[in-house]
Amino acid sequence: MTRILITGASSGLGAAFATAYAKKLGANAMLALCGRNEVALHRLADQLRSSFQSTCVVYPADVRDAGGMQAIANNFMVAHGTPHIIIANAGVSRGTLTEHVEDISAFRAVFETNVLGMVHTFQPFIEAMKLSRTLGEPAQLVGIASVAGIRGLPGSGAYSASKAAAITYLESLRIEMQQYNIPVTTIAPGYIRTPMTAVNTYRMPFLMDAETFATHALRAIAAHRRFTIIPWQMGLIARLMRLIPASVWDAIMKNAPHKARQTSE
Repeated sequence: MTRILITGASSGLGAAFATAYAKKLGANAMLALCGRNEVALHRLADQLRSSFQSTCVVYPADVRDAGGMQAIANNFMVAHGTPHIIIANAGVSRGTLTEHVEDISAFRAVFETNVLGMVHTFQPFIEAMKLSRTLGEPAQLVGIASVAGIRGLPGSGAYSASKAAAITYLESLRIEMQQYNIPVTTIAPGYIRTPMTAVNTYRMPFLMDAETFATHALRAIAAHRRFTIIPWQMGLIARLMRLIPASVWDAIMKNAPHKARQTSE
């Protein structure tokens, strides 16, 4: 049985990951669903059990709480063993502008969730995963970043910076885990149809359904890809984005639409 722990599983990409693995593995899937919406987690778990006969356990959690994530890790490993795949998917996006003092709390919440939340998710399992690898068990860490982390986007200073930090953190972690033969996969979505993007009022090129995204992401995870952008069209754009000089980027983005500001959770 493949043991998979997913954060941010209440909705969006996390729920899509869980559904895709349940559909692929059926009764051979052991899914730990972590998220802040306990009702939604139980609803999803019930659906996956009835539709695919997958084993599901629910952990209400906020990834900003390091102690809470440690407790979840301890509980899961005692009851079920070390996960084979951990997907640090939990993330938030808020429009922010640095000139507004009230946006400081939004910056903090975004960084604590998108960066530290990833650390809090992985850290409690790494020693156990090292041992698993010596025993021949599979072990893999997967982090969900974003194309928004490639270049700074206006009105998204917190989100872009947090995803850039996540990409770099995951690269460091990947190098550190090499000696233990634990693959680390970074997945950077473009625009995916989820509650997070539903609030956007601007055009979102190559918008992809979450279910389609998850299908592509599972292939990347199975192939132990180091870094991948989904959909592939956004990958091409991201390569161009990296090459654009700062002066040209500034001119292009000067009048780009901003994500609406939101300072409360």
